[in-house]
Amino acid sequence: MCFDLDSRPPIAPIAGGALDSTALVLESEDGTRFRAFRARATTPIGAGIVILPDVRGLHPFYEELALRFAENGVDAIALDYFGRTAGLGPRDDDFEFMPHANQVSWDAVAADTRAAAHNLRMEDEWRVGALFTIGFCFGGRLAYLTSTLGLELAGAIGFYGIPVGSGRGGTPAPAEVVDRMTNPILGIWGGADAATSAADVELFDEALSRAGIDHRFVTYAEAPHSFFDRKAEAFADASRQAWEETVTFIRGRTPSPVGAG
Repeated sequence: MCFDLDSRPPIAPIAGGALDSTALVLESEDGTRFRAFRARATTPIGAGIVILPDVRGLHPFYEELALRFAENGVDAIALDYFGRTAGLGPRDDDFEFMPHANQVSWDAVAADTRAAAHNLRMEDEWRVGALFTIGFCFGGRLAYLTSTLGLELAGAIGFYGIPVGSGRGGTPAPAEVVDRMTNPILGIWGGADAATSAADVELFDEALSRAGIDHRFVTYAEAPHSFFDRKAEAFADASRQAWEETVTFIRGRTPSPVGAG
């Protein structure tokens, strides 16, 4: 598991920064209905982000992360992977997510990501002009792969997503599909991550460079896998810097608020 069940994002709230938040049910292109959580910024900067969770699906960690993005001017939607197997009902800490995570397919995630992107880009609101994705662990790998979906992303951000080798649900190895990627990449890595070696990160880095994909990789030397957690006090500095990298990446690729002159 990527995080403990009581883990939360290590980001301080900004009072009044989120206009509203709501639980949603979205419909994928294959007709599947799935859970999501959306937070809207009080003062939007014109950016939106689709949050791809770890193997737990739509855990409170990611609902709170959506709020932190909104407080920083970025409309956010966190999606759930398990609409096809677990339905729409409420879940508690006793929910056994792994049997469902093992049934997730890349095709299903791609379809659900498109639905979430469409929701953020609703033309009646005109709030989102620059769309991003972000993911963590399993979701980090998926975030890199969203660069191949033709979503006209402004960027994709992965926290310790494994970039090589076979993946759950037939997910391709990001390092092997760089020729189909079309947007900038930000990779956040832990130097003490037992799941992803420095050699794996270097292989992905080199593949992106050969493909001409704009990217930035940042590795925090002593940080382990899943260091981005309020409970991981020993890595608070790495978490703070990783959040700053994320916000800087988004702001630097968001030209101006939608509708601005």
